[in-house]
Amino acid sequence: MPDRSPQQQPRSWPGAEIHQSILPFRPTLRIRLTMFYGGMFLLAGLVMVLVMYVFVSQAFHLVGHLQYFKLGTGVEVQTPAGQELTSDQYNAIMTAKEAAASSSALHTLLLKSISALIALLILAVAFGYAMAGRVLQPIGRITRTARQVASSDMHRRIELDGPDDELKELADTFDEMLERLDRSFESQRTFVSNASHELRTPLAINRTLLEVQLSDPATSPDLQQLGKTLLATNERSEQLVEGLLLLARSDNELVDRRPVDLAEVARQALEQTRAEAADRGVRLDSRLEPAVVSGNGVLLERIALNLIQNAVRYNLAEGGWVQVSAHTADGAGELVVSNTGQVVPGYELEHIFEPFRRGNGKERTRSDKGVGLGLSIVRSVVRAHGGTIEAAGRPEGGLDMRVRIPTG
Repeated sequence: MPDRSPQQQPRSWPGAEIHQSILPFRPTLRIRLTMFYGGMFLLAGLVMVLVMYVFVSQAFHLVGHLQYFKLGTGVEVQTPAGQELTSDQYNAIMTAKEAAASSSALHTLLLKSISALIALLILAVAFGYAMAGRVLQPIGRITRTARQVASSDMHRRIELDGPDDELKELADTFDEMLERLDRSFESQRTFVSNASHELRTPLAINRTLLEVQLSDPATSPDLQQLGKTLLATNERSEQLVEGLLLLARSDNELVDRRPVDLAEVARQALEQTRAEAADRGVRLDSRLEPAVVSGNGVLLERIALNLIQNAVRYNLAEGGWVQVSAHTADGAGELVVSNTGQVVPGYELEHIFEPFRRGNGKERTRSDKGVGLGLSIVRSVVRAHGGTIEAAGRPEGGLDMRVRIPTG
């Protein structure tokens, strides 16, 4: 079951699905404005042609009722073909010809008006497309700046020039927001740097003092036992500090990316976990295929190490196993870690990525199996790489953890 987090696919509304199924292209705002301009012009042109047709038809109707010369009764007319016509026949023929001429003129007027309207519609659409692009150019600039900021370039600003309109107001507001975010992130980076020094130094000093004391052969057994307990507690504090610092750093998007093979990363993590797995009686199996992704090798190794350590420490008491596989699927590298263990209910899976928590809603801060930050660090590092992570419970017990990292 996937984690309810930003990795989850956004909800798609029925209206959006209808637009995507009908339109063969992406309905951008520029295209929609162009279609709106063209539709309004076409509607106005059709109304104008209809009005002109009615006016001209009325004009022909008035002309048809004007008095014209007619032949009197008993007058005969001879046609060029030699046919003799009475006055009534001649008058009927002239009336019919006049009506046919009026109808032909109206038909010609309608065809030429529609042809001119189509030509003007093409020009109007082209002009509307160009004008829409010019009007929406500041929005494109805002979008490009937002993308650059999303790539951890918090120093970028829009700095839009031009008239003091709604778009410039939007750009200025966006710049002010970026300025506040930049100061906030800079403060966070400074805090992490200071915390890294202030927290590591005393812990390192304590570890050194304890190791020196334990190395003294004159130390009594009680002090030896106390020193080992304090040393284990100090080591646990160091792991907690390192985990918190890594969690704070890995929440940001990576800028420096290099090709990294997930198979090699998983292999290194397996080697670091074999001793612990052997002590706990857990069998490690692997099926590693080349899967080159773009990212940071150290952080990706931390993903594999945390997942494998978590699978080993929360496994069955005896006879358990952990399977690790790496491969490429659908343009992304996949790292899958499966393990035996207790049955995890589906409603508990959404909590396993939270800091200091484990299954069944229990706190992990007092567990001897870890400091409770392993899966939280994994999720943060996966987010920083633009990937996704899913956790699914196995019916017979244990979990399937699937990590997907883009290849490019």
